[in-house]
Amino acid sequence: MSGTARSSGRPVRRRLARFNRRFANRVVGPVLTRLPGFGAVLHRGRTSGRLYRTPVKVFRNGPYYVISLPYGPQSDWVRNTLAHNGCELRTLGRRVRLADPRVFVDERQRVLPAPLRPLLRRLKAFDFIELRPVKPGAAGPARRP
Repeated sequence: MSGTARSSGRPVRRRLARFNRRFANRVVGPVLTRLPGFGAVLHRGRTSGRLYRTPVKVFRNGPYYVISLPYGPQSDWVRNTLAHNGCELRTLGRRVRLADPRVFVDERQRVLPAPLRPLLRRLKAFDFIELRPVKPGAAGPARRP
């Protein structure tokens, strides 16, 4: 994981993340997974083993899935995904197993579709996680949650 520390906006983003986790994700999360550009990451807790579902903004970059990290790479779902070397993504009515997570910083946001760059730049969302899809039926490092 690489990058520079950016303190601007972090406390506000952490409060917003807590609000979303407790309230907003439960209401809009199921709807968002059916819309283009959105999905839900299914991941297991590092110590509890409990299954969690986190709505995300997801993009394709060649064969990879890239997810923006507006709350930073220290979010629980990112840490869980790294610890388990993968997760499952529900998007557009499909389930995709993902493996080999790589967290990176892209301040130019080249991995994003151009129309979304101004919005995520304003949110100071420069952190991303990239994951490789595991072919159906293939034994991969990502366990199906």
